[in-house]
Parts: sequence; structure tokens; C-alpha cells
Amino acid sequence: MSFRVTWSTLVEELDALPEGATLRTPLSHKRCRISDVQEHRVIIEFLDREHDETRPLQRDQFETLYQRITDKPDGFELDRLPPDADPYPAVLSVHPHFEVDEENGVIVETEAETTSQVLEAADDTDADATHRTEPDLDVYWDALLLVDALERHDVTTLQDMETDELVNIYTLLSDVQRNADDLRQDVADVLLSRSHHDRPVSGPFGSVQRTTRRNRSLKDEDEVLDTLAEAGIDRERVMGVDRDKVDDALAVTDLSESDVYEIEESAYVRKAEVDEDRKETRLQGLKDQLAATEGEEAADLRDEIEALETRIEELTEFKSGREFHTQAGSE
Repeated sequence: MSFRVTWSTLVEELDALPEGATLRTPLSHKRCRISDVQEHRVIIEFLDREHDETRPLQRDQFETLYQRITDKPDGFELDRLPPDADPYPAVLSVHPHFEVDEENGVIVETEAETTSQVLEAADDTDADATHRTEPDLDVYWDALLLVDALERHDVTTLQDMETDELVNIYTLLSDVQRNADDLRQDVADVLLSRSHHDRPVSGPFGSVQRTTRRNRSLKDEDEVLDTLAEAGIDRERVMGVDRDKVDDALAVTDLSESDVYEIEESAYVRKAEVDEDRKETRLQGLKDQLAATEGEEAADLRDEIEALETRIEELTEFKSGREFHTQAGSE
């Protein structure tokens, strides 16, 4: 398939997108929207910035990307894109025969039509309107109890609180922290497969980025001593294989770290930044939505809250959120 045909098909697919359709770039995961499709370029509008920004994507740059993809039977590695070229594969993936494989970090040409295009709902409001269900997670139930406890007590004056109240809040905080960290690690494992090198991956409340942690551990003691001896380092100088002494010895030889250390590198994601203003806006929106609730919906909500308060008050001793959920489910 020539690029001329590919470009013609891509233009038709872009023109046929539903109004307000949103794409997400595969590396930085920034949201963008097609604002105009022209003969020699596509105009996109970024949606994740304080001030909306439009940007033209040139036809000849799409052709360059097309050539690199078609030259690689296993796909073109996204990490090889220039930093400002992230939107190109997102837009090209709208073509029925090009697919972004985020897990393997490539964009590939396919024989069959692809179904996993990088398209999302255009409006966050639509997602918010989706029916919600209570997740069967320990952290959810512990957090529910913690919120209730924080609403019942003035934690800004801890010295004035009763000891049993402090114990309950401390235990809930500990449970939430432990269970949240377990869930955080599960989420991080998935994000790790979608993050490439040091490029941030952004969401509405912040961003994360892939980082490499480097750990060193000494090889077998006899092997280390023999290796150093061959390099002219007296065994007595590092007897006991003290790490500081070994590092001092390495500094005066041509040996590398890998000669005396077992080196393992593990990748992980870390918090890069937090958009506190966005979080505060979201929280305020939820508060306003709750305050504006009227009629039968408001009555049902009050009934649910009263039922929850009754169940909590009936607890004769502190129980974890999981136990509370189990008890509630048996009633």
C-alpha cells in the first residue's frame, strides 16, 4: 500500500470521527482532539493543559513515520520518536491498518483491520455519569470507615481526643495505608508496561514516569578476592570484602563494577507531580453535585448514609473494613 493511499484513507477516517472524539498519545498519554483535517496537515487540540493548545501535524511527517513503520516487520519502536512527535502515532492509529501496541512500545501495520484504536470518550462528564458500583476492595471499605471517623472527630486537635478514638483512627489509617499500597503496586505494575523510559505518563490529577533503580551486591567473596588479586590488589587490603574498601580498590584499578558486583536493575514508576488545583476542583465539583441533589434521589442518599451510620454505631469493637463489609453482606 502506498503512502498516498494510506493518507487518503486516514483523512477519510479522521473526517468520519464522531464530534468531540478524543485521542490519547501513546507515550505521554496526553489527550488531544482533531480540530481540522486539511489536504497537507491535521490540526489537533491538546486538552490536558491550562490553556488549550492547537498544533498542526504535517503530511510529510506522517509519511516519514509511515516509511519507518513499513520498513520494520515487527513495528516501529515508539521510544525512537522525537519528543514532540508523540501525537503522530496516535492520529495514524485511527487508520484501520495501523495499531499502537503500548505493551510492546511499538506501532505496527496490520493486514486485518484493527479494533483497538487509541480513542476515548470525548467528555469526562459522560464517564462520570456511568453507573457506579461498590468495589470489593479492602482499601475501599477501610477508607469508608476512615472517612466516617474523620467526619465525627476534630482531628485538628488530636490532644483533646479520647485514647480509644485515637486508636481507632490510627488503626484505620494503618489499614488504609497498607491496602492502598498493595493496590498502588498493582496499578504500578500495569503502568510499567505502558511507560517508556523517562517520558511522563499524564492523567487528570498528575503524572508518573518510568525510573530505573540500580542495586549492587558483591559476588562470591573468594571470586572477588581472586579478581582483585589478579589486578594487583593485596587480599589483606580488602579482607572481609568490605564494600567501602572494595570501592576504594576499584578507584585505583581498571576494573569495572561488574567485575566484583552482581548488578541488577529493576524498573518502577514514581510520582512525578500532583495537580492539587485539579484535585481541589474535582472535589469541589463533587461537593456541589451532592449539595444540588434534590427529591427522591436526595432522600435515598440520606437513607443510605443513616443506614451506614447505624451499622457503624452497632460495632462493639473495632473491625477492619473487610470484616465490616462481610458483616454487612450477611444482613
